[in-house]
Amino acid sequence: LLVEDNAVNQDGAMRLLGRLGCQATIANNGHEAIASVQASPFDLVLMDVQMPEMDGLTATQHIRQWEAQHSKPPVPIVAMTANAMAEDRERCLAVGMNDHIGKPVRLEDLRTTLVRFAPVGV
Repeated sequence: LLVEDNAVNQDGAMRLLGRLGCQATIANNGHEAIASVQASPFDLVLMDVQMPEMDGLTATQHIRQWEAQHSKPPVPIVAMTANAMAEDRERCLAVGMNDHIGKPVRLEDLRTTLVRFAPVGV
């Protein structure tokens, strides 16, 4: 699941994922991300942090709460953000994200993340 509000970033991330042989569903904001995770299983969630309506940190908290309430295994959630400071990474991890990659997303960073969290077919 690719959670990204910016169409240019969506297009770029989808191209990179395609180059790695991956398919993704797009959610445009945190609300859509929560609904998508509740509707069907995903191997991985790539979550933008700064989005209108509901940011990625809040969406992650809601997803983790829903998973716990419904005894679902936690889906790996990886932040994708231009905020690359150590404290930004710590905030992402503190709300339940599994990792953090910076924007602009580089192909090798994405490949490494996919191999780590969703190794099937990468």
